[in-house]
Amino acid sequence: MKRSYLIFLMAIITGIIFLEGCAPSKLLQEERKISADRLIKRLEANRRMIKTFTARGSIAVKNSGIDTKSNFQVEIKRPDSVKISIFGPFGIDLASIMVTPNNFLFYDEINNKCYKGKVKPGIMKELVKVDISYDQLIDIMTGSINLTDKLNKEPDKYEFLNGNYMMTFIDSLASKKDIYVVNTEDFEITEYKLSDMNNKDLIDAKYSDFKKNDDVSVPFSIDFKDNRNNQAIKIDYRSINVNKETDNLKINIPGDAQIIEW
Repeated sequence: MKRSYLIFLMAIITGIIFLEGCAPSKLLQEERKISADRLIKRLEANRRMIKTFTARGSIAVKNSGIDTKSNFQVEIKRPDSVKISIFGPFGIDLASIMVTPNNFLFYDEINNKCYKGKVKPGIMKELVKVDISYDQLIDIMTGSINLTDKLNKEPDKYEFLNGNYMMTFIDSLASKKDIYVVNTEDFEITEYKLSDMNNKDLIDAKYSDFKKNDDVSVPFSIDFKDNRNNQAIKIDYRSINVNKETDNLKINIPGDAQIIEW
């Protein structure tokens, strides 16, 4: 009788310990399940926290005409300017690109030629070999996605799958869907898809290897594919600095450089 009582008592104690061990984990999961409205605001706030951005790494660009890879450095001062420096073997400077919302400067260091002009449709394809806007350039380089137009919208579908949030916004008039995959650990967008109503991917972007930098979570690996325009950018950063003091971004053009208005 005494032995049966001890076994019964041990079973109760074991059960209590087990439940206590599971409770925090379950509670943590529930806390992670936030509303779509709160999630969107949190993601957009994280994007807007990036005021300055400096990074070094490699960039691969592919379209119907080229397939190239280079070492590079990008410096961003939002919203004023973006400077990109392209390096060849042994760190040799090949070209520098300076872009603002209104103007651009491209210095070909090999041929000592400087091209300058106004930012207009198609100019980014000439400068960085992909047809994107100035704002898209900043978002791709920083591994961000602009959710401003989603701040006052509810997703048509909001799911919690395999430790990720999945938000789907459907635009019937434009016959497209925006899909965002966000991890629940640090609320990072790990994948973005723009697809048509037949689920054909028009844009497929993946973000990985996130690290905290000045309390902002940024991806060190960015894989952006624009299937509509047959173009892609793959970035792998070695170093990133966010919101550090930066000098006024500029390109030093030699006095003997040939200046070409473009």
